[in-house]
Order: sequence, then C-alpha cells, then structure tokens
Amino acid sequence: MKLLKYLFVGMLFGIILVKSEAVSWYRIYEMFKFQAFHMYGIIGSAVVLGVLGVGFIKLMKLKNIEGEKINIKPKEKGLIRTLLGGAIFGLGWALAGACPGPMYILVGTGVISMLIVIAAAILGTLVYGLIRHNLPH
Repeated sequence: MKLLKYLFVGMLFGIILVKSEAVSWYRIYEMFKFQAFHMYGIIGSAVVLGVLGVGFIKLMKLKNIEGEKINIKPKEKGLIRTLLGGAIFGLGWALAGACPGPMYILVGTGVISMLIVIAAAILGTLVYGLIRHNLPH
C-alpha cells in the first residue's frame, strides 16, 4: 500500500511523456538531426526546473520524509569522463531510440521490441558493475 503512490506517480509521468511525445522515436530522431526544438525544449525546461528545485531545497533548508536535512553533495568535476559518458549515453539513446526511463513507458504503450533494449541495458549495467574497479573514475 505504501508503494502505491510511487506507482501512481510513475504512471502519471509515463502519460505525460507519451502525451508530450517525449518518447516518440520520430521526435528523438528529429532532435539528433537538429531538425526541431521540441525535445531540446523539454530537456531544457527539465534542467531549468531541476536547478531551481535544488536551489529552493538549499535555500529553504528542506528536510526529507524522515525529518533529516537534505544534503546534496557536490559532484567531482571531470571534463573527459563527462564528455565520454555523455557520448556513450547519447549513442545508446540514438541507437535505441529511447533513454532509460522511457524504455519502460514504450513497453507499456505496446512497443514490445523495447524488451530487447531493456535486456541490453541491464546486461550493460551488469558488465559495468563487473569491470568498474578497473575503470578510471
């Protein structure tokens, strides 16, 4: 029963992404070919809202559901790893036609072939977990 609220929010998020066409392969294709602003507008507004939300959390010194102060640790800076990770993520997104969240939404809309993409993503995560100690972090 406690987890029902998360299911509801996830379903609402999925409906919003489908209705805004953020999970549309065609919209993603347009974005990677720099033919339309649609996806850049969605991603840009999410980044702006995220920055404002984090700023609000820090300014108001908000607490989490357990009553503890929310502490957002700064990330380590690293140009090479950011560019390399972004490039790998972007290539996977372009090849699959979906980033990680919308993969599940697309299965829910009936795109059963996304199960192959999800299996590949899980396999990639497993491989990363096995070799991460050998990678420069």
